[in-house]
Amino acid sequence: MNIEGIHHVAIICSDYEKSKHFYTEILGFKVIEETYREARRSYKLDLAMANGDQIELFSFPDNPERPDSPEARGLRHLAFKVSSVQASAEALQSQGVEVEPIRTDELTNKQFTFFKDPDGLPLELYESV
Repeated sequence: MNIEGIHHVAIICSDYEKSKHFYTEILGFKVIEETYREARRSYKLDLAMANGDQIELFSFPDNPERPDSPEARGLRHLAFKVSSVQASAEALQSQGVEVEPIRTDELTNKQFTFFKDPDGLPLELYESV
């Protein structure tokens, strides 16, 4: 087996329009395709980041909430590479997104910070250089 990388990350949201706005207008991801599946009463929005990585944003009726604890089993957080954590955090804050104080990773000496999507999914900005 030769795994080449991650094809996409799938996220289930509670408010499709709110999350669509957040990921496209605030984070700036490009819409690849938007599909409404009548049988499931569900949207699937394929999004592309600048480097071609993808996120699938789903809406399902009556989906269970995410466990509150960041140490719960499952996906802990999703991290995005950015050249400047400070500039990216300021851009998010200018859009009304709360961003935690910037910290330095003691293992890599790179800056990082966390923020949340409309459903409280923990997202990270991590210094790429």
